[in-house]
Amino acid sequence: MFLQLKNTTIGYKTPLLKEVNTSLALGEICLLIGNNGVGKTTLIKTILNQTDLLKGEVLLNGIKTEMLSSKEMAEQVAVVFSKSQIPANYTLRDLISFGKYIHYPYYFELKESDQQEVEEIIESLNLSQYRDFQLSQLSDGNLQKAFIGRALAQNSPMIILDEPTTHLDEENKIIILKLLRNLAKTQNKLILFSSHDWRLAKEFADKIWLISNEKLHAGITEEILLNHNELLNPNIFHFNEGFVAPQIFAPELHTEMLYSFLQKNFKTDLSAVKFTFTEPFWEISNNHIQYKCDSFEEIAEFLRNLH
Repeated sequence: MFLQLKNTTIGYKTPLLKEVNTSLALGEICLLIGNNGVGKTTLIKTILNQTDLLKGEVLLNGIKTEMLSSKEMAEQVAVVFSKSQIPANYTLRDLISFGKYIHYPYYFELKESDQQEVEEIIESLNLSQYRDFQLSQLSDGNLQKAFIGRALAQNSPMIILDEPTTHLDEENKIIILKLLRNLAKTQNKLILFSSHDWRLAKEFADKIWLISNEKLHAGITEEILLNHNELLNPNIFHFNEGFVAPQIFAPELHTEMLYSFLQKNFKTDLSAVKFTFTEPFWEISNNHIQYKCDSFEEIAEFLRNLH
């Protein structure tokens, strides 16, 4: 295993995670997930030896991280934080090229092969038209992609990304995720990334690290999702007190969207109402009435008249 956490407790004065025992291998993609403040970024900084362990040890390729110099750490792990300091007076190409300088003294010029690789990374991220833009001229999304490009240029066996898709639209999010998965599987890299969006896991991640109640629940993505109903249960989006969900019989996405719509707009007990989706209609029924609707607006009007 490339990354190992042994009896690890992390935090500051108060522990955020206690007695963690888990590991990840090269070629794996792991989603780190949990609510704000539970310790996701602290865990990442602890792995990078930027925050002291409270107990236990973290090993990279069999070596305790506390024994690694900054240069040795960079050779093992490339990092992208959600909020990174923007170096002044540099272009996008310069920023991505910085990833190569961990392998050389700072005053060396990059080899032609390195420069070619930087250009390939720029193209893979759909950033070719921005290669000579000043970093201050880039949108938040393109700047985030540029920092990811710098991490790719390091050619480290492990890449850690803290909320890497925060500033990206759906198209660019897919570009990044496909690129990272391809790297993991074709170049045998370990990818650990944090996100609030558990939906990414089903399509993208091999494993999940879920932080909850000072514990790290680690395992194969599908098993973690099956064993932690709170990740899939739409009640986590419950806003209106007094709302009780109806019975919904529909594909997963339709169920989630109908639940989202109803709980935002109704404060009533709908448990006696049954919704069945038979494309393109929603069939609504209770003990007395059956009705068909073809839009959420029509559903809302029907329910208001019902109550």
